[in-house]
Amino acid sequence: MKKFALNVLAAAVAACAFAGAAQAAAPAANHPAVQRALAHLGGNAFDAARSSGSDEFKATDLIVDADGSEHVRFDRSHRGLRVIGGDLVVHGHADGSLRGVSLTQAKMIQTDLAPKHSAGAAAKQALKQFEHQDGVVRSRELVIYARGAKPELAWDVLVTGVRAGGLPTETHLLISAQSKTLLDRWDDIQTVDGTGTGKTLFSGDVTLHHDLAGSTYTLKDSTRGGHRVVTMSNGTTTETPVTGTDAIWGNNAETSVETVAADAAYGQNLTWDYFKLVHGRNGIANDGAGAYSRVHYSSNYDNAYWSDSCFCMTYGDGNTLNPLVSIDVAGHEMTHGITSRTAKLVYSGQSGGLNEATSDIFGTLVEYYANNANDAGDYLIGEKLYNTAGKALRYMQQPNKDGVSADCFYTGVGAIDVHYSSGVANHFFFLLAEGTTAGVPSKTCVTGNKKTATGTGTLTGIGRSKAGAIWYRALTVYMTSNTNFAGARAATISAATDLYGASSVETTAVKNAWTAVGRK
Repeated sequence: MKKFALNVLAAAVAACAFAGAAQAAAPAANHPAVQRALAHLGGNAFDAARSSGSDEFKATDLIVDADGSEHVRFDRSHRGLRVIGGDLVVHGHADGSLRGVSLTQAKMIQTDLAPKHSAGAAAKQALKQFEHQDGVVRSRELVIYARGAKPELAWDVLVTGVRAGGLPTETHLLISAQSKTLLDRWDDIQTVDGTGTGKTLFSGDVTLHHDLAGSTYTLKDSTRGGHRVVTMSNGTTTETPVTGTDAIWGNNAETSVETVAADAAYGQNLTWDYFKLVHGRNGIANDGAGAYSRVHYSSNYDNAYWSDSCFCMTYGDGNTLNPLVSIDVAGHEMTHGITSRTAKLVYSGQSGGLNEATSDIFGTLVEYYANNANDAGDYLIGEKLYNTAGKALRYMQQPNKDGVSADCFYTGVGAIDVHYSSGVANHFFFLLAEGTTAGVPSKTCVTGNKKTATGTGTLTGIGRSKAGAIWYRALTVYMTSNTNFAGARAATISAATDLYGASSVETTAVKNAWTAVGRK
């Protein structure tokens, strides 16, 4: 289980815009773009599509960009069996050549198509696993289930019934045809998504989404991947959905247990929107699925963390600190999830410092993106957790203000705690985005500097938008699990070159900012 904690106890081109049009209905099988995509699937894209030679593809959607690029979406079947999770998109250049394939099926289908367990046995098992009332089996279909580590034969059993509160349900339960284990489940009945008011602790009154079933409101957002909030009720094991009798969440104070839940939901929403609207990323894993947030964790818990195993954020109520649900903390934690699904920066040594810095960088950018007067954007990490003005967990423009973080790169920086070695990249990002004049407001690093910078250099910043675009591309395209600070310099130079050109002001600024923190 990977956990990335905040360690609070110790202490203008981001993408091209395309004006494309999707087909109103499934494109014709003989459409030229479909035929080109099918040719790719039988040729250069065969391996990338995890094709077996016995797969069939049916076009379901077509988007043609303004520049002529084509994106054809297909459903897959295998020897006549529907493949759940086998859908894919074939991307083609305007000249018809292959650009790439988007898919989630992990491996080629290589499974015995003779079920060990019958449809009737699968139906009985599905009813045992059905969690609602009045379950009735409506259909049983033999399929290939390809949403897991490898495709396998399964029964898709549709069970209808009634949820608590009277809401109907049409639940698909995927039962292994070989072992009768439950592989997956989902509901075709999607509850009404409404909006209400979150009376947050740090961000004022904000709009939040909820589900309404009967007379029960649940703090869940179906417009952002189904993100939900649960309360741990100051324990560490039991999760209970945050529900209410109305669409008002909290009272802007800790006297309501709903208040910090509203903060957590708001922070998630902002982070989702920032990455989707600024960088085109559809959720943490870029698969459209939302994580979930756990509030009121443990008792007097002065920390927050991301865990890959639960795909969730966890927030303590604090003891010496205020509840750890501020905007930048939420953005920080969810960025750990993005890092684990892109560069996978190992959480130790210099790569660990880059991992932490990445979360600080995007936590800061999410805070600026929020444009919330109650929690204005700044380069302080976790300042809302303190009641003293100007105090924070970390300081990006002057990392060593906390007395332990490193302003500058030096030979032994990888040996210190990752939350402190993050200072090197945090400092770099501030200088890249904002610049400094004669060392004001941020000192530069000179020969001999280690944790504390003393230089009075001058750099011109390129702005947060461009700096963020460069770091995101470096993270998702060039960094790998063991990238160190030298590698980060190379990755950001490559990213800036891709976005703005090798001789651009932006690429020169990247080089200068790394030099200014001692990583030449």
